[in-house]
Amino acid sequence: MPSCWLVSEDGKHKSIQLPHLQAVVLGRSPETQIKDNKCSRQQVELKADNNKGYVIVKQLGVNPSSVDMAVIGKGNQVKMRAGHRLHMVNQLYPYTIRFTEDFANSCKAPKRPHQHEYSEEQADASEAHRNKRQTPEHTEKHTAQHPHREKEPGKCGGSSPGLSYKRPEPDNDHVEGGGHWSQGLKVSMQDPKLQVHKDEQVVVIKDKYPKAQYHWLVLPWESIPNLKALRKEHKELLVHMQCVGQRMVDQCPAKHLHFRMGYHAIPSMSHVHLHVISQDFDSPSLKNKKHWNSFTTDYFIESQEVITMLEKHGKVTIKEGMTELLKLPLCCHVCKKEQATIPKLKEHLKCHSKV
Repeated sequence: MPSCWLVSEDGKHKSIQLPHLQAVVLGRSPETQIKDNKCSRQQVELKADNNKGYVIVKQLGVNPSSVDMAVIGKGNQVKMRAGHRLHMVNQLYPYTIRFTEDFANSCKAPKRPHQHEYSEEQADASEAHRNKRQTPEHTEKHTAQHPHREKEPGKCGGSSPGLSYKRPEPDNDHVEGGGHWSQGLKVSMQDPKLQVHKDEQVVVIKDKYPKAQYHWLVLPWESIPNLKALRKEHKELLVHMQCVGQRMVDQCPAKHLHFRMGYHAIPSMSHVHLHVISQDFDSPSLKNKKHWNSFTTDYFIESQEVITMLEKHGKVTIKEGMTELLKLPLCCHVCKKEQATIPKLKEHLKCHSKV
């Protein structure tokens, strides 16, 4: 049976053996030479399957661990294979894994294995069969290529890079959505090109498909799948998210624009995120009734309302029938005049250009 080793790409310490099907917990310790206080002493749990050639990586710490730039999330786990890169915390302290019979004789950390598992031919084949029923591994590749659900080539999101190797495979029992496109925000929040602000608690990114001139998302590093998962102890986090959102508004150069901050009642994307959006709704990415009603009806829950619910009740209650609001007629959010189509609505909005 092959041996499995966790290899420090920094070469700061000897490689760590991962015994077959035995859980190994690592983090800030003399063994890893990590002294960063943001890294928990029990940051990740690793369990190698030497026969199948992968390692289950489970995040235990509060701050984000990631595999190939995809945040795992506290309590979640993914499959990691040779060629993937694990960052222990906050995109720092990179590791790879290696399966080999004779690696035990080596004391030095070898170079990162070449990323050759997933060929271009396989990528083309996967693309050709994208409409077929997808396995968890295939859906994870789709998530990496299309971090947001809507496909709008050349608009606001740019083109997606191709893959030359396998993305980490999600374990469906522990990762919400099973690697589906709904997990795209966990990838986007790690993208430096999208980030406009970050601190120890949150990151602010530009929405890849903005529904207005200014549209930001404020996301916590902590893995929280949706509003229903929020509890009273999250109140201070949401207050901080709102403060960061207000800071973005205050720094916006378009002083004539009004903004709203809030959450979708039933968002399509997993991971709690606060929308900070200007009320001009001047964007080619706003294309249909669902887009419009999700921001202009009670489907959009004000940030302060969510904070108040947590303070008073310790949880967030979503009213029944919310999805029906997305089917309402198109009505101007300023004068409430009904419009027949999105193009007519956008033309009408020009008379409220200073909203």
